[in-house]
Amino acid sequence: MHSINYGTKELFFELKQSERKSLAIEVYPDNSIKVLAPLKSTLPEIKKVVLKKSRWIIKQQNYFEQFLPKTPEREYVSGETHYYLGKGYLLKIRPGTENKVKLKGGCFNIEYCGENPQQITKNLLAKWYYQHAEKKFFYVAEGVFQKFKEFEIEQPILEIRRMSKRWGSCHKSGKISVNPEIIKAPTKCIEYVIIHEMCHLVQFNHNKEFYNLLSQKMPNWEKWKNRLEKNLS
Repeated sequence: MHSINYGTKELFFELKQSERKSLAIEVYPDNSIKVLAPLKSTLPEIKKVVLKKSRWIIKQQNYFEQFLPKTPEREYVSGETHYYLGKGYLLKIRPGTENKVKLKGGCFNIEYCGENPQQITKNLLAKWYYQHAEKKFFYVAEGVFQKFKEFEIEQPILEIRRMSKRWGSCHKSGKISVNPEIIKAPTKCIEYVIIHEMCHLVQFNHNKEFYNLLSQKMPNWEKWKNRLEKNLS
């Protein structure tokens, strides 16, 4: 997997070289990019062509993007589907004597006490997600940290923090922040985010060395990055 920068956008592409005469660029419906190049082509030459075609690539990706499923605006009513660790669960809401959430039988069972059940349900689910994110993220982070023992860095402080446009962030102080929203995605997506931020403790910038390290620690990271973006965008 290789990449080029076009303005503020980074384009990742898979490269396959063979006994062919010309270079071709293919953009797929999942927005992945594949470059087919002659064996004699060097990587700098290939990147130069990809950069030249970047505008066309982005145009193709924007075209395919309109057909990708979008997560509908949540209304917090019975029958709605909400996600936890990549799996969808039906929402069942009923009045009761207390406010509580229970995940059972393929459903989020919500019991509420008071008026405005939609707002109560929204608040209850947000709290439930946060509590489960706290347990899951720390568990995953412990396993991820073991992958970086060779660098002799201190185990970072893990913070769960809501961010409007980011899944995670890394601070030079050694603290890693993770968005609780990713608890809705598969465990491998959570692992990808934490590995990504851990790599920044070794290579702070998104340079070649960073992506080499990321690929070393999680060889199929692009798959889980794409899954995360499609599920939660």
